[in-house]
Amino acid sequence: MRTDFAVVLTAALLFDSIWRNNGEHASQGPCRPGFSQSFYSVQISRDVLQGQGVLKGTTVSPQKVKFDDCMGNEAVVFQSTDPVFNVRTDGSIFAKGQGAGLDETVQFKVTARGPHTNVWETVVQLTLIDLSSSGQNENERSSLVPVSMCRQEQTDSMFPGSRVNSTGGLRRQKRDWVIPPINVAENSRGPFPQMLVSIRSDQDQDISIRYSITGVGADQPPNEVFSIDPVLGKMFVTKPLDREHRSSYHLRAHAVDMNGNQVENPIDLYIFVIDMNDNRPEFKNQVYNGSVDEGSKPGTYVMHLSAFDADDNTTANGMVRYRILSQTPHSPIPNMFTINSETGDIMTVAPGLDREKVSQYTIIVQATDMEGNLNFGLSNTATAIITVTDINDNPPMLTSRTFSGEVPENTVDVAVANLTVIDADQPHSPNWNAIYRIISGDPTGHFTIRTDPVSNDGMVTVVKPVDFEMNRAFMLTVVVSNQAHLASGIQSSLQSTAGVTISVKDVNEPPYFPTNPKQIRFEEGVPTGTSLTTFSASDPDRLQMQQIIRYSKLNDPANWLSINRTSGQIVTTGMLDRESVYVKNNIYEATFLATDNGSPEASGTGTLQIYLIDINDNPPALVPRESQICERMNKNVNGVNITAADADTDPNAGPFVFELPNFPSSIRRNWTIARISGDYARLALRYQVYLEPGMYEVPIIVSDSGNPPLSNRSVIKVKVCPCDDNGDCTTLGAVAAAGLGTGAIIFILICIIILLCMVLLFVVWIKRREKERQTKQLLIDPEDDVRDNILKYDEEGGGEEDQDYDLSQLQQPDSLEHIISKPPGVRRVDERPIIPESQYPIRPVVPHPGDIGDFIHEGLRAADNDPTAPPYDSLLVFDYEGSGSTAGSVSSLNSSSTGDQDYDYLNDWGPRFKKLADMYGGGDDD
Repeated sequence: MRTDFAVVLTAALLFDSIWRNNGEHASQGPCRPGFSQSFYSVQISRDVLQGQGVLKGTTVSPQKVKFDDCMGNEAVVFQSTDPVFNVRTDGSIFAKGQGAGLDETVQFKVTARGPHTNVWETVVQLTLIDLSSSGQNENERSSLVPVSMCRQEQTDSMFPGSRVNSTGGLRRQKRDWVIPPINVAENSRGPFPQMLVSIRSDQDQDISIRYSITGVGADQPPNEVFSIDPVLGKMFVTKPLDREHRSSYHLRAHAVDMNGNQVENPIDLYIFVIDMNDNRPEFKNQVYNGSVDEGSKPGTYVMHLSAFDADDNTTANGMVRYRILSQTPHSPIPNMFTINSETGDIMTVAPGLDREKVSQYTIIVQATDMEGNLNFGLSNTATAIITVTDINDNPPMLTSRTFSGEVPENTVDVAVANLTVIDADQPHSPNWNAIYRIISGDPTGHFTIRTDPVSNDGMVTVVKPVDFEMNRAFMLTVVVSNQAHLASGIQSSLQSTAGVTISVKDVNEPPYFPTNPKQIRFEEGVPTGTSLTTFSASDPDRLQMQQIIRYSKLNDPANWLSINRTSGQIVTTGMLDRESVYVKNNIYEATFLATDNGSPEASGTGTLQIYLIDINDNPPALVPRESQICERMNKNVNGVNITAADADTDPNAGPFVFELPNFPSSIRRNWTIARISGDYARLALRYQVYLEPGMYEVPIIVSDSGNPPLSNRSVIKVKVCPCDDNGDCTTLGAVAAAGLGTGAIIFILICIIILLCMVLLFVVWIKRREKERQTKQLLIDPEDDVRDNILKYDEEGGGEEDQDYDLSQLQQPDSLEHIISKPPGVRRVDERPIIPESQYPIRPVVPHPGDIGDFIHEGLRAADNDPTAPPYDSLLVFDYEGSGSTAGSVSSLNSSSTGDQDYDYLNDWGPRFKKLADMYGGGDDD
């Protein structure tokens, strides 16, 4: 037995399981058309001869790929995607040429086409091996068959080790073999478990060996993907594999004895999942949006599409190719665009893109794997929407070569003509927006053209008034263009220029004052009726019939002026006064109205400004009118600075002359004036003159500098008061200056203090009375009850005897004895009843908290039922005034219009009434 440690991978491992179970599948249910496997992996030698079958059968299995269409395979045609290999009608695969030149694994598809256009496919992978390197002879290379069909010695994977030969000598130990990877096709249809490889140790003849595998897919998640027969060492795959989920597995095989002792070193097993074309290309989006300018040249890049295939992109399974299935619309040709089959870039392939004809294209793009093979590849589609963007390839065109309009003269901001334009470019875009310009016919800029943002029309608008007498019509030349420049190669159309005729309509224009405002100069104080000027207006309507202008006064603030209705002559109606509040900066302003007799009437206004020249008509006035001064001269300058104010201006104002009058003589004896400047002087007491504190009126004569000068006698009130060392009046001195002596001041202060003390005592007394009233007992004896003390006034007699009802109940009793002897129920309602008082419940010394509420309720109920508890009643009872009045009736004072009255008794009233007695009594004067 060999001592080599190796894994023998048979060329038709997967076919064996299908062939051996062919009869089993036929008896296990309904027939499923198709290949027995979706993937076949075969190991071949490099020296495959022409005509030699690749899939070599045995006595048990036929020499062909197993296929069944469930209809007897009649008219089934097999094809291969690789031209090197051929497929016979029975499904056998043969090499058509020498395979010595093949230096890598070859993978191709085999398709079976049925009579009803049905297509089935499978993948065949050929792995190239060099059997000479493994020490096998030619016979061994030609007899490579599945493991299940060979002797055990030829199909086992041996663990390397040292063995004793039959002669008892040691056999040379060979080095370990390099274990080739195990390729397993994904999505295999089984049956499962499916054997992959058989592992055995060369010590299994001496001892019992147990085999196991470890790694991801065996004892690590995902668990139980692979399993091994612990006795025979056969490793199986238990379920279909998914390369997109996991593309390879790394396992380790272990051999131990029955005691768990390792008898061989672990060997590595690499399982690679062979990719199958089981995933379609997927676009990230179902709809892609792109754009291209109209008029673009062929080869212009438009947009990019990409699809992802989850299959292996190093094989044809994951190699995606693109193509355009359809274009909508087909204008101008059906194939306006092309797509790079490998990158997915869409480009223009033909000229003629015109947004005004076709603004959008819809392209259906197909992505197919297997490098775009439509027979074997899987496909998917997406939609590309290509928008043709606008360029300015259509100049604006005016709808007419001439336009006209009319404008009344002297109007502004009025649209007088409307220019219409058409443009085929994208509306409301810079390629469509129209810009109008006047290139001739309006040198003074009376008009402008504004663009309507909605309709794109041009509105000719007046921005400067036009005059019919100057221009009766305007001939404008207008050109229109777009906001954006025209595309290169596009020429402007002659229809972009037009002529516009604007007629000027004559209207009755108002009269106007040629000089407005008009300024004149006059001295103030001119007498009433003085003619100042003629303020006349002109009529601009020279081409109309001569019109008559009438004048009127519109605004005359001081009512100093009048205007002649026909001639416009201005005459004064009052004296012009420069010092008036209506004069601002020596200017008096009045407004006049000129109205013509046109139809309709029109009027214009003019302003007359009269500059008033000042005359000396206002005498100066002394400033200030009151001041104060110390009663004695001190070391500091003692006096009052005075000046004057004059409503006139230079030269009729300052400098001023200040002087004291000669009368009364005491003025010059006590006071003196010294000039400080042209406008100021100082009034002071003469040296060593002492005046009692008080208020003094000092007259002063002030004269201005006018020609002739004006004088004014003004009086300044000066307070003379005692001063401190700084020359300021003291408080006592200020009071004394008001005219009070020292004794009077002291008396006033004492009175103030006494008054404050009296107020304080009154407040204290009020507070004390309030406190006594609050502390007074609530219940008092009937003898002390002031409510029964009715105040008796002098009886007037009479009144009560005229009443019919009995007032005896209201009479004041003489004593309290009647209360005791009064029968029950007859008493005064405001008296305290003379009955035993109710006994209130006695509160315990330490009441229980629960008894407090009961105690309060009992006391309240007792108080409500107690007639002796105050208040007794709120009825006010007044005293009866008696049955008769001792006073005489007022009606006895009667006057008589007849007879003589005796007034002699007035002589008895004393000397004060003697004169009255003489006047009325007729007595003689003493």
